[in-house]
Amino acid sequence: MSVSRIPARVSTRATLAGGIVLSSVVLLSGTAFAHVSVQPQGEAAKGGYATVNIKVPNERDNASTVKLEVNFPLDHPLASVMPQPVPGWKAEVTKSKLDKPLELHGKKINEAVSKVTWTADGSGIAPGFFQTFPLSLGQLPEDVDQLVLKSIQTYSNKEVVRWIEEQKEGAEEPQNPAPVLKLSAASDDHHGGGATAPSATATASAGEKAGHDGKAGDHEEKTAAASSSSDTTARILGVIGILVGVAGVAFGVLAGRRRSA
Repeated sequence: MSVSRIPARVSTRATLAGGIVLSSVVLLSGTAFAHVSVQPQGEAAKGGYATVNIKVPNERDNASTVKLEVNFPLDHPLASVMPQPVPGWKAEVTKSKLDKPLELHGKKINEAVSKVTWTADGSGIAPGFFQTFPLSLGQLPEDVDQLVLKSIQTYSNKEVVRWIEEQKEGAEEPQNPAPVLKLSAASDDHHGGGATAPSATATASAGEKAGHDGKAGDHEEKTAAASSSSDTTARILGVIGILVGVAGVAFGVLAGRRRSA
């Protein structure tokens, strides 16, 4: 019984084709989750309150992320910025005086949060992992469409990555883009539609709490569904890449057999 051999040229081409497909899937997935970003839970409506997650991936394979600093613009100040406790991390809120007092619920506020810093108590964010840092924000400004939250990420090997570059209209994405919170149109009740994390709600003032109740459960379900959909999409892309690679190898085998026959 003769055994047909796969020509080396065909086998090599098939292997390269499969490898290129798989590499492309991995690279695309890595690019999509590579930056520090801000993601609202539900809506972040102008003039209202919202809960957001600061998502921090570890981009290094030889160091852990041990510190994160998120800065808030004082030209559009937020009277309330409250971090939700994150196991293994210590949060510090820094306030700065305002040149122009901010009026909220009939009271004048002379200072606002300018920075929140998280420092790891343990090993931090290990290579290949990410961490989310929830924040309760309010009252969101009504005269802008977005808030740029410039951030600084520090690794255990003392490397510092500054996510502070602002996206210019019509230009390519900068190498280290700053996280941007997009604001939706103001709601009728001026409290927004964002859900609030349980611990943040427990410590919120009466005025802030009024902006967070309502439809918290519905927003949490929608957020979970969106997260699940994103994970499913990533898995599907990975499977498609593997199948295409396998198909390339199979094609090479069949081509080799036909030529031998």
